[in-house]
Amino acid sequence: MTEVANNNINIKSDLNVTTLKVSENDKQLALDVLNKTPLPTTRVEAWKYTRVAKLGKIDFTNNKATLNDVSSYLIDDTKCSFVFVNGHFSEALSSQEIPSGVSIRTLSANPSELNNSTIKLEGEVFNALNTAFLNDGVQIDIAANAIVETPIQVIHILKGDNIMSNFKMMINASKSSQATITQGFFCESGENNFCNSTSEISVGENAVLRIEKIQYESEKTFHISTEQVKQEKNSNFGINTFTLNGALVRNNLNIDVNGQNCETHLNGAYLLKNKQHVDNHSIVDHKVPNCESHELYKGVIDDNSTAVFNGKVFVRPDAQKINAFQSNGNVLLSDSASINSKPELEIYADDVKCSHGSTTGQLDEEAVFYLRARGLSEKSARHLMVAAFIGDVLDKITNENVKTFTHNILKERFDWDF
Repeated sequence: MTEVANNNINIKSDLNVTTLKVSENDKQLALDVLNKTPLPTTRVEAWKYTRVAKLGKIDFTNNKATLNDVSSYLIDDTKCSFVFVNGHFSEALSSQEIPSGVSIRTLSANPSELNNSTIKLEGEVFNALNTAFLNDGVQIDIAANAIVETPIQVIHILKGDNIMSNFKMMINASKSSQATITQGFFCESGENNFCNSTSEISVGENAVLRIEKIQYESEKTFHISTEQVKQEKNSNFGINTFTLNGALVRNNLNIDVNGQNCETHLNGAYLLKNKQHVDNHSIVDHKVPNCESHELYKGVIDDNSTAVFNGKVFVRPDAQKINAFQSNGNVLLSDSASINSKPELEIYADDVKCSHGSTTGQLDEEAVFYLRARGLSEKSARHLMVAAFIGDVLDKITNENVKTFTHNILKERFDWDF
């Protein structure tokens, strides 16, 4: 039994399955962070609206599990799919036809890749947990000048009770490359499961990288995800995050814009019901001039569920000619639903175009009446309006298979028709 304790908050993991060996320095630093850093409370500004104390009260295990069929979890019909169950790679469930110009390796088969990790550990208890007890992950290298038309798909599935999965993706999009990566997070069965995922992403000069990410686990699953992205000059990075299920979901998205003439696109939709809690935190750090960033997040919040949005844009003193736009819109479908929205700009340059905005409201009853007067039922009218509200986020999906998969989930979980 491995135990990390601080201030009566315990993270326990019966690690009867071998974890990956990281460098001794990283391992020791991660363990030091875990031993001296308690789980964040609502007194910590970045976690003001999200309580994670329950995670310290569960005795997690990490067991391998088997699945006979994963067809319902495959988002795209691509032949390049890597499937992980409880954080462990399943060769039997994966279809590993790797496209030309791409190198893909599991971290368990190539642990030396972890020596290149740059994820922040100090003060970041979940990053430290991921580093100290990493189960497996994938390294994706896209060669210089490669135009990869085949989507690369990475699927993660939880199965069992009290399972903790520490999972990592490392992506290197080399100079002048183009690629799309699809991520899916699901839960086959069980409760009190916890997926703790990190991604380290490098987007090289003139590279274009798109990530389509679907989170559809269960209402008894916890999920914390951290993406650390570094962009070099003339690069274009975009990520679409769709959170459609989960007991508690926290997405940390940190973008370092290190080169000029970069474009950054962050889009997200979250649809909540019952007692779900979803927290989206993003930081875009503009360090140099002549760049653009665009953020669009929309949420539909029902029953007793809660959403949090905190997007922050930094414009550093030398970063002139920055265009940065941030928008968060929310619809509350019940009197018990709530949203805490805090878009922020921190600007130290004077020649910029930056804006942010947040709106929260309910469905327009006059519009509902108008649709009903034209033959729609009240239920259909409300669904149509909600679908229209998040439609501009769904339209950001460029892969039709991903869009169809998302629509099918909305039909299954919320009874929406498109």
